[in-house]
Amino acid sequence: MKLGYNEIMITSMYFDDINDFINLEIGIKRFQGNMERFHFNPIPLNNYSRKLFPNIETFHIYNRRDKIFDDGRIFKKMIWYKVKYSTYYERNNKEIYKKIEYRKEDRYKYGNTIPSEVKSLGYECFERCYSLTSINIPSSVNEIGNYCFSECSSLTSIAIPSTISKIRKMCFNNCISLTNMNIINLQYTSEERIFMNKPVLVSIKIPDNLQIINGKNIEKKDVNEFIIPSSVSEIGDYCFYKCTSLKSINIPMSITKLGEECFKRCYELTTINIPSLISEIGNYCFDRCTSLTSINIPSSITTFGYGCFYKCGCEEELKKNKRIPRNCFKDNDE
Repeated sequence: MKLGYNEIMITSMYFDDINDFINLEIGIKRFQGNMERFHFNPIPLNNYSRKLFPNIETFHIYNRRDKIFDDGRIFKKMIWYKVKYSTYYERNNKEIYKKIEYRKEDRYKYGNTIPSEVKSLGYECFERCYSLTSINIPSSVNEIGNYCFSECSSLTSIAIPSTISKIRKMCFNNCISLTNMNIINLQYTSEERIFMNKPVLVSIKIPDNLQIINGKNIEKKDVNEFIIPSSVSEIGDYCFYKCTSLKSINIPMSITKLGEECFKRCYELTTINIPSLISEIGNYCFDRCTSLTSINIPSSITTFGYGCFYKCGCEEELKKNKRIPRNCFKDNDE
């Protein structure tokens, strides 16, 4: 297939920096003038690269540190980093915000109803909102921040829409009245195991009083084997912390990261397979996994957390691997 102007514009939107654009036009004559066809900047610009995109009408701002140009030819600005809802609400007509976050100061100002434009709920957004009994999370929201509903003691039920891809830590801490939860999209991991008709992982620390998920009674168990669904992409911090009877676990290829203290003090864990796509092992991930006799370290791992193999059963064997830093076998308390 022969690439035309439209195809090469779509392809070049994924270039990393201005040199890629320049090399394209120098290397292939028929694509000369490619940058002039853009009516928006596909990468952050500086004073030099701005001149190479002369026909920009919509200016994209990818990070807070990006240099912003407003030279008379710009009709719109597209902002891609997170901004609080009040910034969006008080915007001018030239600004379009793609990642609007509802924060605690927004709630104080605009109330407990989450606007439909919101994409995420910020840190402690509804924390200690003692009068909150129910909440509607719009389908536009894809992330719930740390401690978001912490200590909402009157909250009795909540529905989590299928658009949610991240539920941060301690989100429902001390929600003592929460007994009913509807989770439309079960794609998360947690430090507690939830069983209904089949094993399911949920990405929150389950409130002690929670009795029903998706209309079904739940049962919490500590098991010696566990299967992680292939829909899960990350095993979060403390996920299997002190799961003392866990003996083996199969990590699917969909997982790319093992969080901090993920398997810490899993004393009975004897075998584990780390897929080749995992790039990071969090701090103290396998700390004191004393029964772990062997573990494979794929070449994809580039980040080893502090103390991740401290007092691990195969610690001496792992020390022979020169790729593993010495601080992986240390503890901050020592």
